Order: sequence, then C-alpha cells, then structure tokens
Amino acid sequence: QVQLVESGGGLVQAGGSLRLSCAASGRTFSTRVMGWFRQPPGKEREFVAAINWNGGSTSYADSAKGRFTISRDNAKNLVSLQMNSLKPDDTAVYYCAAEPVRAAVTLSAAGYVYWGQGTQVTVSS
Repeated sequence: QVQLVESGGGLVQAGGSLRLSCAASGRTFSTRVMGWFRQPPGKEREFVAAINWNGGSTSYADSAKGRFTISRDNAKNLVSLQMNSLKPDDTAVYYCAAEPVRAAVTLSAAGYVYWGQGTQVTVSS
C-alpha cells in the first residue's frame, strides 16, 4: 500500500553532514507518523528519529539528539533526516519507516508497518 524510497546516503568524513530523503507513495502520508531507523554492521536495527503527522512534534534517540533533525513536507510526501557532526558510530544502513494511519508516535520498530529498502551511510574517521 505504501512504498518508501530512501536516498542521500554516501561516504562522508567524520564531522561532515548528510541529508537523507524518503519519498512516500499514496494519499495517507499526512496521517502517518514517519521515522528513521538505522542498522549498523553486525547490530540490530535501532531508532533514530520520528516525526508526527503534521511535523509539530519530533523525537530523537539520545545518540542523534542535537546533531540530527527530522522534518517532513506533506505536500510532497517527503520526510528528511539532516545529519550533522557525523561520527564513525553513525555508520549504518538508514531506513525510512511509516506507522499505521493515525497512530501515535512510537520509538519501537515494531510500531512501524512500512519500510524502505535503506540507504548506506558510511562515516570515515
């Protein structure tokens, strides 16, 4: 029902910045909480950031707080993750995810029902 496509990943030096984007299909984008998760090599998928339906509220993992900013443009069905001051520990595949329609914000991956294929972010030291 919903397709999510991430873009913007790449190789960056520590201290640098990247902006990830996620394009979503369908008419329900504005009624879905959107989130970003990441999966470092050899580790489980972990929460990074989430944003509510209209963008008025955001949530961040402690590791992302102060460095990452999630935003959305409901007119364009886009959600973005601006990543600044990147560290080698940020190296991971980053996934865009969508909650069910009109669900409350959750930080658990189990609360998200649609997932993109991921985009690789590699931060060199």
